[in-house]
Amino acid sequence: MKKHLILFFIGVILSYGNIKAQTVPDKKEILKVTLQVNDYFMKKYADYRTPSFVKQVVRPSNIWTRSVYYEGLMALYSIYPADEYYLYAKEWADYHQWGFHRGTTTRNADNYCASQIYLDLYNICPDPEKIRKTKANMDMLVNTPQVNDWWWIDAIQMGMPIFAKMGKLTGEQKYFDKMWDMYEYTRNQHGENGMFNPKDGLWWRDHNFDPPYKEPNGKDCYWSRGNGWVYAALVRIMNEIPSDEKHRQNYIDDFLTMSKALKQCQREDGFWNVSLHDPTNFGGKETSGTALFVYGMSWGVRNGLLDKKTYLPVIIKAWNAMVKDAVHPNGFLGYVQGTGKEPKDSQPVTYDKVPDFEDFGTGCFLLAGSEIYKLDSIYS
Repeated sequence: MKKHLILFFIGVILSYGNIKAQTVPDKKEILKVTLQVNDYFMKKYADYRTPSFVKQVVRPSNIWTRSVYYEGLMALYSIYPADEYYLYAKEWADYHQWGFHRGTTTRNADNYCASQIYLDLYNICPDPEKIRKTKANMDMLVNTPQVNDWWWIDAIQMGMPIFAKMGKLTGEQKYFDKMWDMYEYTRNQHGENGMFNPKDGLWWRDHNFDPPYKEPNGKDCYWSRGNGWVYAALVRIMNEIPSDEKHRQNYIDDFLTMSKALKQCQREDGFWNVSLHDPTNFGGKETSGTALFVYGMSWGVRNGLLDKKTYLPVIIKAWNAMVKDAVHPNGFLGYVQGTGKEPKDSQPVTYDKVPDFEDFGTGCFLLAGSEIYKLDSIYS
């Protein structure tokens, strides 16, 4: 019996040593670099009203790319509540009249993604007018029979957390039910057999990438950031729905399956490639997908869903790699793939190249930084 106990404690010590060997980041350093990245963005884009002008198209500053940034900013505000962060988000929402690109009747999740921030701001300072349009938009989706709106997997992250937040806020099951119906359709029915491949534990971006579509090396095409969007969405909805919600275990199962698959895809340097199963197809470091995986895994370890011994080294390796190789001295983020839907889009992805939109990559990094900061107490 004593021999078994001794071996057990030796294993614990060695395991802790392996984690420490990955150079555990200091909590102050985590916050410092996260603030640095955010400060760069807020200074460069100080006028939140300015629309983007990319590929000859003018887009307002409440589209999905900017909304993802504000998701990250609100996460940062939860650990570092600087007044300037709250005001930057609130005044942006005020400017857009708490509404959406293409109006309240839009069914496109890219357009109503901003509701995630409106709901977060409402929870800080309740005022029914802040979420009047959000509720109207969500009720339209609940009250109409369509479940096929999320035909590309990015939409799961843009739209799904809003249903979870509305369900939590109102206590009405209808939002959770519709959320499941839309998720289940995309997962199991869209395309030939749904967008999720349980065998590989990963998602095809949309039906155009279903088999027989293959990467150059003959493997299925699993786009890093697309899978990152789904992974982040699962975290964001599990953070909201009740412990007894009838589909919670389904979401947990998918999260665990994805976590195992993603762990196996990590590069030696800590990043993930843009193509998860084909490192030869525009291979190289990519920050936005890596940040979303760090965000999800950190949340999973912190909430006891992922084994600390197994996943903490993965998280630490990825975070240290981003800080060392992607974050510029002024806070600019390198190796962010611009907008697109597959590995070849917005290439090349380099340390110095500014992506077509800087906002969503910054938002992904802020989500990761804020979550690993909370995780720090586990290994500090």
